[in-house]
Formats: sequence, C-alpha cells, structure tokens
Amino acid sequence: MYMPPDTRLRLDPRDEYTHTPEAAGNYNESMYFNAFDTATGVGAWFRLGNRPNEGHAEMTCCIYLPGGRVAFMFGRPAIDNNDAMDAGGMRFEVIEPFRRLRCSYEGELLIMDDPLAMANPSRAFKTCPKKPGAFVLDFEGISPMHGGEIVTMDGRPIDVDPALSVYRGHTEQNMAVTGHITVDGQRFDFVQGTGYRDKSWGPRHWHSFFWYKWIPVTFDRDFGVLLSIKGRPEGGANRISGNVLRGGVYEPVIDGRIETDYDKDWYPRAVTATVTTVQGVYLLQGRVLCTVPLRHRRRDGGSDTRITESLTEWRCGDRIALGMTEFCDRMDGGVPVSEAGRATPAAAMPEAGR
Repeated sequence: MYMPPDTRLRLDPRDEYTHTPEAAGNYNESMYFNAFDTATGVGAWFRLGNRPNEGHAEMTCCIYLPGGRVAFMFGRPAIDNNDAMDAGGMRFEVIEPFRRLRCSYEGELLIMDDPLAMANPSRAFKTCPKKPGAFVLDFEGISPMHGGEIVTMDGRPIDVDPALSVYRGHTEQNMAVTGHITVDGQRFDFVQGTGYRDKSWGPRHWHSFFWYKWIPVTFDRDFGVLLSIKGRPEGGANRISGNVLRGGVYEPVIDGRIETDYDKDWYPRAVTATVTTVQGVYLLQGRVLCTVPLRHRRRDGGSDTRITESLTEWRCGDRIALGMTEFCDRMDGGVPVSEAGRATPAAAMPEAGR
C-alpha cells in the first residue's frame, strides 16, 4: 500500500462493514475473496464492488474447474444504497470482524471450455452455455489483518482526487476455507481449503492503475506469501510491498522480484517470485494452469486496462498449493506496459513441464 507523506494506517474492526458513501461519483466499496482446494484442483475468486452513487454494483464470480474449464459470471446489478454487500445473487456476511466471514452465491454461470474466450466478452456471453451454480464458503482468518485506512498523523481522513484515486482504505488477510461449490449439479467440497481476501473503500478510478503484479498464496495455516509490485507512469523505482506469514506472524516484505514467461499473446505461463524479508529470502515457482483475461475500457479513447486472472500451482521449498497470479496492465499496441522494451515472447519454444 502506497502511503503519502505524513500519514498512517488506522485499522478498525468497524471497517469490516459498509461505510457511508462519500460524495464522489465513483465511490466504491468492494470485497474480494479467493479459495482453493489443492487436492481436487478446484479454485475460485469472486468480488462485489458497490458503486451506490452510480446506482449499481459490480459482481464477478470465477470458478476454475478440473480439466481447464471455467465457470464465470459478471454483472452490474442495480443498487440504491451501500447498506450491504449483497447483489446479483452474491452475498458477503461478516460473522466476526477480522476473523470469520461467509460468502454465498446462487445464479447462472457461463461455462467456458476455453477461458481465453473472455478476451472477447461480448462473443463469450453469446456463445458459451449458461448453467446453474451456487456456493457457500466460510472463511476463517489465519493471519493478522494487514492494512487499514490512510489517515493523517492526527487521525483525520486524507484528501483524495477521485479522478486518480484507487482507494481510501484497504485491508488484506490469509484465510482457511470450508464449504462447497456446485456447478451444473456437480458439487466440490472444501474441507481444508486455503484462500485470501481483501477489502477497499473510497473513490476508485480503475485506470489509475498503470501496472501491478499481485501474487497472494496461502500454502497452509502456518505459511503464506503476498507479493505486490506496482509500476509508476512517471518512471522510477517500483513500489514493492507484501508479507510472509510464518506461524501466525507477518514478516514484512522489504524487496521482491517477479520474472514471467509469457506466450505469444502476452499471457503468463510460468512465474518466478523472489520475496525478501529481514528474516530471509523465499523463492516461489509458479506454473500457470489457466488464465481468464478481463479488461476495462477507457471512455476517453485511451489505452485499455487488461487484468489476467491466472490459476497457478505454486511451489516454495517442499510446499505446494494452488493460488492466484493477477497481473494488471495498460496495454500499448497489444503489449503490457510492465513489459515495455522486452523482446517479443519466444512463442515457438515449448513450455517446460507441460
């Protein structure tokens, strides 16, 4: 999280619940969760973003199924307040702040044999079949909360420019997950699932992101890694942040590096992350199993923003777990800005380990 000068973080359990919306037209309050059962190969992520001043929410559900298929749904259901995270068939409930939450969904899901079809969402929604889906998942926090609301040193809210802002407050946490997901009548139980969650609130302009690479992985109850690297449009050193969870305690990340092998269309297929804390250096090797490409189009004709949501098999030492690789980039001539100046991917080379 980037902190302006002379500010601090205020972490308050009341921020688990919804806030009174600010006057900014693009006020956003969102919650994101991911969940994985490494034994069965099933993963999911889902998000609700309330935009009460715009009269709608943003609802996304993405379920990675065995065999490479993906069940997906996106919608902008109408809302007229910010009283709850409950829209489009999806609901998030706070059972105990900072500790227990419940997520549920019931509705249609688009079934994609080729998840890259979402690069053209209009065509995908017209041609891919829709099937019923549902989930009820209970999330238990297994780490301290990270983040909070950015305030001045004496506790006052900071001024933000709605046209440039991404959030006013932001929290994250490693999770254990139990429950079940059902897609087209097939049920998948999460007995010892792992996951991650975040929440943000305040004015949000999606295109304020230049580029970022975000890797959240919870290997088990005792070990997890978060690495976030953000690029600056003005150049200069990247912003690097994150934590390594060891036995219920966070080790703050002091340095990090992400190296990516791409296919010819600049979709990631293998990732190496080097994460440094005061206590040591952690090497993560990721094999991308499935990617869903999403996009945000600019209304002013500028460059689109592309977000690749990749189910990834992560290894760190003798630990193996499913997790996410999320890359967000403005696109310049079909090339992610984070890779500007890099040679075209060697598309003809075989993929190691595939």
